[in-house]
Amino acid sequence: MPKRGQPKKTRKGRPRVPTGGSTRGTTVVWGDYGLRMRDHDRRVSAAQLKNGEDTIRKRLRGMKYRLYMRICANIGVYTSGNESRMGKGKGSFDYWASRVAVSKIIFELKGDLHEKVAREAFRLAANKMPGNRFDPVYSIWKVLKANLGLYEFVKKGDPPVMGITKVGEGITADELRRPRLKLPEADTAGPLPTPI
Repeated sequence: MPKRGQPKKTRKGRPRVPTGGSTRGTTVVWGDYGLRMRDHDRRVSAAQLKNGEDTIRKRLRGMKYRLYMRICANIGVYTSGNESRMGKGKGSFDYWASRVAVSKIIFELKGDLHEKVAREAFRLAANKMPGNRFDPVYSIWKVLKANLGLYEFVKKGDPPVMGITKVGEGITADELRRPRLKLPEADTAGPLPTPI
């Protein structure tokens, strides 16, 4: 969170969508394990980030580790009262938030930890984050219908993600950046009707 307030009120905005084929921020850089947002972008408040961080620290209490937060809550959210009439300005400052893009790493862990312990800590943190769903039994169609978030566990060396597609395993970044293939006219169009 910024130490001073913002010089002017910021707009609501939308999270960044990397349409040009960017993979920035989708891999583990400093740590050994990471927690990545998997479904779509959303706005995460500073309190929710702090809640996830505290959950990880509580689970790993007494162990030697270092926790990195890859995103910063530096966007002010302004609200007016619930039953106020239209007009009379934007409202007063309410809380700090962060716009998290799709497939962005949120937390990283480094230290003398077993993978199962780190996975369990990230599972607990994901259940505290917005759109919490880290349940393997839960159906993907129910998740999409209910607009719940999905988070995934990643390790250092895992391939980067472009949008929601993992680069690697036969898929290259050039293939994802190229324009869509145009099929021949004969394959796409049916026969024209004969004029009467």
